[in-house]
Amino acid sequence: MKTIQCDTSYEYIISMDNLLCAWSEFLRGKRGRKDVQIFESRLMDNLFDLHHDLKNKTYQHAPYHAFNISDPKPRNIHKASVRDRVLHRVLYRVLYSFFDRTFIADSYSCRLGRGTHKALDRFREFGYRASHNHTRTVWVLKCDVRKFFASIDHKVLFKILARYISDSDILKLLNIIISSFDSGIPGRGLPLGNLTSQLLVNIYMNQLDQFVKHKLKATYYIRYADDFVVFSQDKMWLRRMLVRIENFLKDTLTLDLHPRKVSIETIASGVDFLGWVHFPAHRILRTITKRRMLKGVIGCDELSPVVQSYRGLLQHGNSTKLSRKVDNLLGDSSLFYGCLILSYILRNAPTHLPQNYDFQTMQKPL
Repeated sequence: MKTIQCDTSYEYIISMDNLLCAWSEFLRGKRGRKDVQIFESRLMDNLFDLHHDLKNKTYQHAPYHAFNISDPKPRNIHKASVRDRVLHRVLYRVLYSFFDRTFIADSYSCRLGRGTHKALDRFREFGYRASHNHTRTVWVLKCDVRKFFASIDHKVLFKILARYISDSDILKLLNIIISSFDSGIPGRGLPLGNLTSQLLVNIYMNQLDQFVKHKLKATYYIRYADDFVVFSQDKMWLRRMLVRIENFLKDTLTLDLHPRKVSIETIASGVDFLGWVHFPAHRILRTITKRRMLKGVIGCDELSPVVQSYRGLLQHGNSTKLSRKVDNLLGDSSLFYGCLILSYILRNAPTHLPQNYDFQTMQKPL
């Protein structure tokens, strides 16, 4: 089958109009950040300098700022400079619309309109369809790629990009960004935190998606980043598919599956996928997620962003009992802080109180 070609020109990508549009998109939600404010203080000068370097092919990517987060497991994030992140946005806004057309419908990570909740709903739908409304036993092959971002092979990625992009200048620019990151292993790894990384890993894993859908003929297949599942009533077929998938990942994409995160289970026994454990008629939060949630709401009030975020999460599963536990913790927190306030008032109140003393204003009656 002939591969479709991206007809976007390098001149359009680096144009000032595109740079200004990319800046406008990049700025959303970042106006209060110091590095963004510094860049914006000389915005046009900075954008013209970037345009000049791109036009004269002298652009160089600056080093990354590395830091760690817990989300919930420890992750090493690499943050590029504002100048480089604007360029990432420039490339992303042009290339995303092209490459998104090449992806299968059931890949859900970092795609517009295809987020976590869509993937969860699709899992439920496939569970019903593959089991004929849960009248038959259905098995689910669940896999996870080991050290996904750190294992992306630069040469393999560049060959994939070259099949779709014929403009050599665009390819050179992409190569500069891809090779700007040093993972400690030469020629491997993409930085967590780059907008371009989100698109590039989907382009990379689209090779697996096409293989599973068109070569293995898997009807019920879902991928979210490096996690993917395949549904079937035939357990032995899934075992054979697992061998072929492992070989494809190793031989074509130089990736390995995480040995402790590969399983073949029935939905009736519960399948852990995207933070939820899925059963035929319901889904519940993963135990570790429950513990993190209950620990996180302690000391928060009802209107805090943390609580509202968890409330939104709980709406997507069967979590009535967990919601009550959250309510109880919030109630206990309110009582605790109420006691602290009352204790402060009593410590600062006069020793001898006149009649009709107003506790709210701490004033004697007139």
